[in-house]
Amino acid sequence: MSLESSSTEKAPLPFAAAPALGALAAWSNVLLAALLMLATLPGRTQGLGLITEPMLRDLSLDHVSYAKINVWATLLGSAACLPAGWIVDRLGLRASAVVLLLLLAAVVWQMSAMAGGLMIVFTFLLLTRAIGQSALSVTSITAVGKSFGAKAGWAMGVYSLLLSIFFAVAFVVVGGIVRDQGWRVAWGHLAIALLVIAILAALCVKEPERTKKSAAKVPGMSLGAALQTRVFWVFAISTALFSLVSSGLGLFNEAVLAERGFDQKTFHSFLAVTTLFALVGQLLCGWLSLRRPITRLLAVAMFLYAAGLATLPLLQSHTQLWIFAAVFGVAAGFVTVIFFAVWGLAFGRSKLGRIQGAAQMLTVFASALGPLLFAKSHAATGSYGPLCQVLAVVVLVAGLVAWWTKLAPVDEASLQGGD
Repeated sequence: MSLESSSTEKAPLPFAAAPALGALAAWSNVLLAALLMLATLPGRTQGLGLITEPMLRDLSLDHVSYAKINVWATLLGSAACLPAGWIVDRLGLRASAVVLLLLLAAVVWQMSAMAGGLMIVFTFLLLTRAIGQSALSVTSITAVGKSFGAKAGWAMGVYSLLLSIFFAVAFVVVGGIVRDQGWRVAWGHLAIALLVIAILAALCVKEPERTKKSAAKVPGMSLGAALQTRVFWVFAISTALFSLVSSGLGLFNEAVLAERGFDQKTFHSFLAVTTLFALVGQLLCGWLSLRRPITRLLAVAMFLYAAGLATLPLLQSHTQLWIFAAVFGVAAGFVTVIFFAVWGLAFGRSKLGRIQGAAQMLTVFASALGPLLFAKSHAATGSYGPLCQVLAVVVLVAGLVAWWTKLAPVDEASLQGGD
């Protein structure tokens, strides 16, 4: 069975008719899902980046050793995505979220008091990556998908917007505590915040399917069947490719712009402009997802991203840089919403956790390899330009494949299935 067809993608999917939750409960889950994703901060590169320098000084560790164990912690931690999806499908959103939040809170609390030693640091990095970046991320994304089902596009746009706002505030608050009171105090406060979010999740998360009996009636494709479709791999590979490029560029962004003659102040302004246009892209994609085929939206995002990568080595003026930032930001906003929204739309809700877990694992794996690829390319050529232009071609091809991929209605009976 395949989701590919020559029929139009706008045709209603069989499982689109039955809403997972009432409107108020569904939108409440969107807010809580955003808080769950915010709780992944200590397991994310940006969150760990807030404490990297003071932690390394405190524990007398060097950057090279830390970078190596971080890569392995990220790669190994990505494997937690698959069991996390299975657990969400089996135990429900509330139980999964609460257990993961409590585990992450305990790890972060213990991490705030850890002594030196490379293997100790590796262990805590692995746990925060596995529980936070992987397992809790899957739970957060699945919460919206299960709540809205095939109509999650606009909800995912709002969800993405909330994430941008929450993380922006968190970076300022946690960064301020690290600067004024030290990284251990900041991580201790973060552990307490995770406990608070766990309490909110226990009290407020709404379950789309409350029992196994009712869950069995919810249409949805199994993970094995999804992996046999072209649609899964088109979206999974495209978003993983985006993750690879964005993680590599994200880590070396200042160096990439410095290569083009832009100073640190301009780099900071570039981040702000890119973030602003990413928000615009998220809302625009959420709105368009109700009106245009999501495969075409992915293709447009890939085309924009490819154009940005191809022109990055050619930037010479500030005007060109701001245009580049706008294009890159909008593309990033599109891809973010599409990644969150497509799995429920394409495969239904009953096995959504497992399917999104598999896709999330690919993106986490790619994000771990991105910085290494950029670093090795620069070491070999002395510039980031050649790799950007090669990746532009790869991204363009991914966009063309997405453009000619269609989602078609499938037989609802065939979507009832096993694990």
